[in-house]
Amino acid sequence: MTNLDGKVAIVTGGARDIGREVSIKLAENGASVCVNYYDNPDDAQETLKLISEKGGKAIAVQGDMTKDEDIQKVVKECVSNFGNEINILVNVAGGLVARKKIEEMDGDFWDLLMTLNMKTVFLVSKFTIPFMTNGGSIVNFASQAARDGGGPGAIAYATAKGAVLTFTRGLAKELGSKNIRVNCVSPGMISTTFHDTFTKDEVRAHVASITPLKREGKASEVADLVNYLASDESSFITGASHEINGGLYFV
Repeated sequence: MTNLDGKVAIVTGGARDIGREVSIKLAENGASVCVNYYDNPDDAQETLKLISEKGGKAIAVQGDMTKDEDIQKVVKECVSNFGNEINILVNVAGGLVARKKIEEMDGDFWDLLMTLNMKTVFLVSKFTIPFMTNGGSIVNFASQAARDGGGPGAIAYATAKGAVLTFTRGLAKELGSKNIRVNCVSPGMISTTFHDTFTKDEVRAHVASITPLKREGKASEVADLVNYLASDESSFITGASHEINGGLYFV
């Protein structure tokens, strides 16, 4: 088992689906976890319950990760509860919002997708890095869409996730001298409410059928990868995108 004893982690969008599994996994391995959620306190409380049942430590902090003041509140609550150092940041928060082709979207929709998926990563990193005084690990969330352009109506989402890939590489160079590693994960078809909401059942079945492993991934499998990247076991890995898609897309 990975040892994260004494580590403090922030997980944005950490109350459900992949974020929940990441929060649970980090706490299970010894980290004290600040679970950020946006608008569903019930999800957050359920995540805390699941963490507690495994003997972990966590708090839940509401906040909109597109707003400076909310991000600073999350960071403040984290250090107030767990000490003045943050060791792990996992930027899960983001979303598709809606599937729209270019002729169907306006500038406001485009800006929303860029803000939700890319600006959040920038802002949360900016306000957390000052507390990563003794090394640390940042794990961002890109997507297979960043590699292949996404499915129908996902061009804005795919573009934003592509920007996350580039941001990850640049930030890894910038923070290397501080012994802060920056990586990202790029999930393919993972069984979550994201696809329950935005992907038709027949499309999901087709994607699973052409995936070499013949199934969708599980949120817990993504959490295992994040846990590895957050830990000292990946101490010489930075600036990398780690694909997790069952072999559907190779880089």
